[in-house]
Amino acid sequence: MQALKDRIRSEGKVLPGSIVKVDGFLNHRVDCAFMGELADEFARIFDLSQVDVVLTAEASGISLASICAFKWGKPMIFAKKAKSDNIEGGLYKSEIMSYTYKKKVTLILSKQWLTPGTRVLVIDDFMARGEAVRGLCNLVEEAQAELIGVGIAVEKGFQGGGDRLREMGVNYHALAVIEEAEPDHIKFRDEE
Repeated sequence: MQALKDRIRSEGKVLPGSIVKVDGFLNHRVDCAFMGELADEFARIFDLSQVDVVLTAEASGISLASICAFKWGKPMIFAKKAKSDNIEGGLYKSEIMSYTYKKKVTLILSKQWLTPGTRVLVIDDFMARGEAVRGLCNLVEEAQAELIGVGIAVEKGFQGGGDRLREMGVNYHALAVIEEAEPDHIKFRDEE
């Protein structure tokens, strides 16, 4: 999606360790109108008539997934990274390694909100190694729900998470795939 690539180039910043910072519009300060454009792009890619619920992980994916779900008239649920007192009943759990926080995290989701046969579209803001998405897919499988697809706004292609999903045959789409990220240079996969 060219508009997303343009925003990454004009507003993004690459920090040491190839960390791509896009918190000015995607995952800290959120440009809601632009998130609506991303939702429209995902709606062109995925067959939303086959989707019952949008799923994401706490925390930065919530804004994009919420806007997508709102525009599409679908409920959105998110996997929490810590159990709170207001979660009742049984839980699905999936342990992941957080690239951002460099520690193990357990994604948890109430069995009340994800049931067998539910058709799930995973939406998230960013993918590096794909651990969060792997964890979300594990939750879908544990619930005996159906994974319809995975949509990611920005993929760091050089870290392999998206390629693993493609190789597994997942209906996976990223709107922008960064192939190289240096402090003074960002190259996207589909560019020469």
